[in-house]
Amino acid sequence: MTNAAFRKLPAVSDVLAHPAVAGLLAEGYRQDVMANAVRERIATARAAVARGATPPTAEEVALDVTTQTRRSEAHWPAAVLNATGVILHTNLGRAPLSAESIRAAAAASEGYSTLELDLDDGKRGSRHAAVAGLLRQLTSAQDAIAVNNNAGAVMLGLAAVAAGREVIVSRGEASEIGGGFRIPDVLAQSGARLVEVGTVNKTYAADYERAITEQTAALLVVHRSNFRVVGFTHEPPLADVAGVGAAHSVPVLHDLGSGALLDTAQFGIRHETMPQESLAAGADLVFFSGDKLLGGPQAGLAAGRSDLVAALRGHPLARALRADKLTLAALHQTLLHYVRGEAMQKVPVWRMVSASEGELTERAQALAERIGPAATVAAGASRLGGGSLPSDELPTSLVRIDASGARGPDELARLLRVGSPAVVARIEDDRVLLDPRTVPPERDAELAEAVGRAFSTAEGA
Repeated sequence: MTNAAFRKLPAVSDVLAHPAVAGLLAEGYRQDVMANAVRERIATARAAVARGATPPTAEEVALDVTTQTRRSEAHWPAAVLNATGVILHTNLGRAPLSAESIRAAAAASEGYSTLELDLDDGKRGSRHAAVAGLLRQLTSAQDAIAVNNNAGAVMLGLAAVAAGREVIVSRGEASEIGGGFRIPDVLAQSGARLVEVGTVNKTYAADYERAITEQTAALLVVHRSNFRVVGFTHEPPLADVAGVGAAHSVPVLHDLGSGALLDTAQFGIRHETMPQESLAAGADLVFFSGDKLLGGPQAGLAAGRSDLVAALRGHPLARALRADKLTLAALHQTLLHYVRGEAMQKVPVWRMVSASEGELTERAQALAERIGPAATVAAGASRLGGGSLPSDELPTSLVRIDASGARGPDELARLLRVGSPAVVARIEDDRVLLDPRTVPPERDAELAEAVGRAFSTAEGA
């Protein structure tokens, strides 16, 4: 590519003078902000020209910048209808909040609050007290703390309890969690040293005991939340590991992951260990998420022995990882649903999990009738997602859409995603599938209308 091509790139001043950008400036957009946006777009074009692309005109750059600026005005993250059947869909924000939790977060953001003020004596209070009190009631823990996410809670716990010393972990539990974060890496960042025991498929309580030395600070048990090891396997009951820890005065830390406060077995799926069960089995400190099966906002919770929680609360990392007032307000209200015995009715995650097959079939049939002859109903399966019970499924009724009249399933799924409201579906066997389990019942008609508009757009293209 010759220098002549680079000389054809438009000047920033020419783009700013174009009517499209000038219109934005007339609306009140800042000159320096728009100039930076134009420079960024021209820099991208310059890199493309270096690879052989044709340089854009000033008008093309102006229209690109204007389009991107308009898009940035939209609410983010954008709301979507989750028709995938994955209840805790990580890409879609995991657990949706209850109406009461949303109102609590909104109230906390509208003005000033008692985040760190004790109204009785007028002195500084603790942002941890309200949530900790509810967690003590729900899990029988001596104390608790909430931070920004579960990986943060685990790292804080290891840093406070085991920095500079050894932590013993089963080789089969030194796993990788979502986003490429690995337990060994979290351990290393905390300042603790990893000691692996057992094998990938078999670990015994005696393996932990043989590895204990004067340098041992903790035994860490990691719940396999996003994978399973099957076949020729063995893992010791948590109570056995806790017995080893108690015999050697070494605390046992349990990374539970999903944080179910209700028994999942009542819904026909495998039992997920609950924090209260872990503590009752002898764990000294348990870690779990707020936005998985707990059904609340993103948060990491640590509950257990008061001296260990005090160590976490007093560690410098606690401030770096602390949860903000909106999170704590929503989390507090979510926990209240459990205290009041109304989680099944109020927390969206549990409403979805507990939806009956009959209800789902009835809704799927009604959806198919609204959509038209391209839609049929078939038996299928929903998943919990979010690293919770990865191999377990919930029976559901799916709406299967023949997209041959909408330029194929990929195009129909794309049109659903870019529509209003945005709808996220899944594709199997050249059919677009809609699972009513993860769609609020009151929005079924809206979902059917969105499918109709997507078909109309595809047919008119």
